[in-house]
This record gives sequence, structure tokens and C-alpha cells, in this order.
Amino acid sequence: MLKTLGAQIKEFKTPSIITPLCMMLEVVMEMIIPLMMASIVDGGVGKGDMSHIYLMGGCMVLAALVSLSAGFAGGYFGAKASTGFARNLRDAMFANIQSFSFANIDKYSTAGLVTRLTTDVTNIQNAYQMILRMCIRAPFSLICAMAMSFFISPKVATVYLVAVFILGGCLMLIVTRTMKTFRSIFEKYDALNASVQENVSAIRVVKAYVREEHEVEKFKAASRNVYRLFIKAENILALNSPLMQITIYTCILCISYIGAKMIVAESMTTGDLMSLLTYCMNILMSLMMVSMIFVMVTMSMASAERICEVINEKSSLTNPEKPVYEVTDGSIRFDHVFFKYNEESEEPVLSDIHLEIGSGETIGILGGTGSAKTSLVNLISRLYDVSQGSIQVGGLDVRGYDIETLRNEVSVVLQKNVLFSGTILDNLRWGDAQATEEECKRACRLACADEFIEKMPDGYHTYIEQGGANVSGGQKQRLCIARALLKKPKILILDDSTSAVDTATDAKIRKAFAKEIPGTTKIIIAQRISSIEHADKVIVMENGKVDAFDTPENLRRENVIYREVYEQQMAGGGDFDEKGEM
Repeated sequence: MLKTLGAQIKEFKTPSIITPLCMMLEVVMEMIIPLMMASIVDGGVGKGDMSHIYLMGGCMVLAALVSLSAGFAGGYFGAKASTGFARNLRDAMFANIQSFSFANIDKYSTAGLVTRLTTDVTNIQNAYQMILRMCIRAPFSLICAMAMSFFISPKVATVYLVAVFILGGCLMLIVTRTMKTFRSIFEKYDALNASVQENVSAIRVVKAYVREEHEVEKFKAASRNVYRLFIKAENILALNSPLMQITIYTCILCISYIGAKMIVAESMTTGDLMSLLTYCMNILMSLMMVSMIFVMVTMSMASAERICEVINEKSSLTNPEKPVYEVTDGSIRFDHVFFKYNEESEEPVLSDIHLEIGSGETIGILGGTGSAKTSLVNLISRLYDVSQGSIQVGGLDVRGYDIETLRNEVSVVLQKNVLFSGTILDNLRWGDAQATEEECKRACRLACADEFIEKMPDGYHTYIEQGGANVSGGQKQRLCIARALLKKPKILILDDSTSAVDTATDAKIRKAFAKEIPGTTKIIIAQRISSIEHADKVIVMENGKVDAFDTPENLRRENVIYREVYEQQMAGGGDFDEKGEM
């Protein structure tokens, strides 16, 4: 874990070294000042020597200025190092998340990743700054003050030593009891963030079903869990302050009593007693800072583990040693493929899939919910790896290709259509960053998206809100199809991607595909028979297996599943707007 975190300090090593050096210089100056004060009392005031007072006073001012400058520099460089460290942690996590396969992503909740990138990193940032400054300053100050105290009076300094051991033991007991609580707090933060994310992303559904009160109660429950655990931890930590005050006042009383007796016996000067009282405060305040460091480090340990878990997560998909950077054509072959999302699962999601699809063919996929249609097509672009068997694209196992090359040649329009904040052109250019406006318009014509875009006030420069909130479901689907077409793929997969458009528009899209991209292999997952009735072949899926793979005509005669769906959907003469069908 320390190696993982240390690697993210990178260009901030210099301020990370300067900060503790500044803190040590500050402490040295602070330790010198009480000696100068004692010298003023004993050698100046006691003897009436004004020149000595002026000399020591000037030295005290100089030491104070040096201490102030060192403290300021330590604060500046400490803030620079800690904020830079936090930035690198976020960058490292986010960059690694981008490399995750779907299998890796499935291990983490979205809310959990957000908590790691925000709350957990902030905890590490605060802890790192405290380590650079207080973790050096406090122990160094304690050691120096203790050494100076023993130098002045070993007898009186023994009081400090006893207090340090008693207070240190009590603080360790307090910190140990809070460690488990702080570890569980961040798990509750995940639940809190999940509640917010789920509510905001589905706010329309919440309002449609008048479930605001339910959502408020759910959020309050998650918030109460965080509150309850923090209160539990803070109640224990609250013992820190009274314990510290009792120790400080006890030490002052003991030192004052012993010191007064020694002054009367002329074995100690008044200036020495003043210095000892100052060192007493330094020692005990250093102990308080050490306790705060332990608390902060304890809190950050749980965060550090969660951050390192993400940074060290290795993608389950990797490039081969000598990847192929060219996909020759859009032919696909499933060679006795088995697939499980979790290798420990007893039953596979896909069982013994054996298919051959020619380049340029249009293939429909039909099946009930849970028949593994999406799982089947996800394997083609290697979003997951097969558990057994192999998948070949262009005559080569997909595991032999460079992953980016393969995915650039396999465009997938997923079930959940996602648009990003920006103009329509910005969203379309996700398919091809260098696409001209005319190329974007052509893709939109193929996807029948030009019809509604041209009616918008700003046309292709219309701003799309986050998630495509200002366009309808059908418009969003067509924009996503146009975006996929801009990649000029050899394989185009539409995963139920025309479900929100009417059948007339669906037919126009299919007609444009047949005419404009005849060399592209088209795989269409659909619940609507009219979407796949004109495909070259249709795959009928049931319970993760291929029930049939044939032309629509043959399937109507020979396959029970296909025939039942066809008859149910066509019994009333088809969809109301089928006049647009090719």
C-alpha cells in the first residue's frame, strides 16, 4: 500500500522534503526562545543588566522571525505537496478505471468509485499534509523539549517523562477503539452517495410515482448511519481533551511545587522554572498533536486501502504480446463458446454457442428477457472474454487483436443510450473525432436523425444536456446510431437500439443500412419482429443457448419460438405505421 501511494507523489517529492525540514527549523527556534527568556530573567532582570536584556530580546525577535518564516514555508510547501498528491491519486484512479473491463467495473458500485475519488482522497490529502508537518513537528518538538528539560533539571523533567507515558498509553487506547468505527464509516458513505445518485438520475420516475417521501426517508436512513458512527467515534475522541487538560494542570502543579522548593533551596533559578513551564506546555501540546495525527492516520488508513484497491486493480482484458492492428473483414465465428460473468458460478450464461456469420450479412437476434442476447454480442467486441471456446472476427481470434483496433471496427449501440453534455456535433464526434460536419450529417441521415435535428433552432449546434435530458428516447437512440456509424465499422451491433422509434422510422433506418453500408456486418437485437423480418438470418436465443439459426422464412415454418412471436405481433395486421417498411 505504501509503495502504491508513494508512487503518486511524483513531481511533488521536493516540497515533500522541504516541508519537514522547515518544521524542524521552526521547532529548533521555538526551543531556543525559552532559554533566551531564562537568560533575560536571570542575567538581565535579576542583575539589572539592560544591555543583556536588549541583546537577548533582539535574539528572541530574530528567532521568532525565523520560526515564523519556517512555519509559513512549511505550510506553503506542505499544502502544495498534499494537494498535488491528491491530484495524482485522483488521476491515477480515474485513468485506471478507464482501462477496466466490464468484469472489473462490475466489482465496484458507481457510488463507491465516486466516494473513493472524493471523500477518500480528501482524507488522504489531509493526512499527508499532517504527516509532513505535524508528524515531524510534534515528535521532534517533544524530543527537543524533553532534552532541554533534562538539561535544565533532570529531577523536574522526570515529571514530564511520567506524564508522557501515562498520556501516551491513554491516547493509544482511545485511538485503537476508534479505528474500527472509522473503517466502517466510509462504507456507509458509499450507501449515502448511492442514494443521492439513484435519486437524481431517476428523479422523473420518483416524481411520476410520487415517491419523494420514500426517497427522503431512504436518504435520511443512510445519513443517520453516517451520523451515528461519527458520533460513536467522536464520543470516544472527546475523552482526549479532558485527559489532556488534567495532565497539563497536574504537571504544572507538580513542577511549580518542586521548582518552588528548589528555588528556595537555591538549586534552581526563576528563569529556569519559567523555561521548564514553557517546555511543559510544548511537550504536552506535542502529545496532543501526536494524538490528532493518530486519529487522522487511522481515518485515512481505511481510505488508503480503498484507493489502492482501485489503483492496483488490473484489467481482466489485456493485449497479446504481438497484437494485430488490422481487422480484415466483418465475418464472425463463435466456436463452441461458453461464458460466465463469475467463474465461480455453477451454470454458464452462454452454453456451447457455435455460429458462423458472413461479412456484410444482416443478422437478427430474438429471444426472451434473460436469454443472454446482450451477453452474446458483448463478446464480439471483447467487452468480456469467453470462459471456453473462441470468437473469431475477420478470421482471427478476438484475443489476438489490439483491443482498441478491434473496438474501433465493432460499433456497439448499447441498450442504455448515453449522450454527453455538449452540442449534437460534439456527441456525434465520439464516433470519429476528426469527422467533418458533412460526414456527421450523412451519418444522421442514415440513422434518420436529420429529421428532428434540422427542426431544432441551432440545428447540429444544439446543446445536449447531461444524459440527453432535452431529447426524447427515440431521438437519443437515433443520435447514438449515427455516432456508431461515424466509426465506419466493419461490424455494427444494435442492441435493441430502435425500440423507442416507430416502425416506419425503423424501416427507413434498415433500408439506409442495406443501401449505404452493404459491406458492414449488421447484428440487430430486437423484440419487434418487423425489425428483423428482413434480416439474412435470425438467431433465436433461449436460456443462453441458440435454439435456432436460420432465415426468417424457415424459422416461421420450423421454429416454435419465432413462429409464436411472429403470430402474436402480426395477428392484428402488424404495427399501425408499418407502411414505412421496406
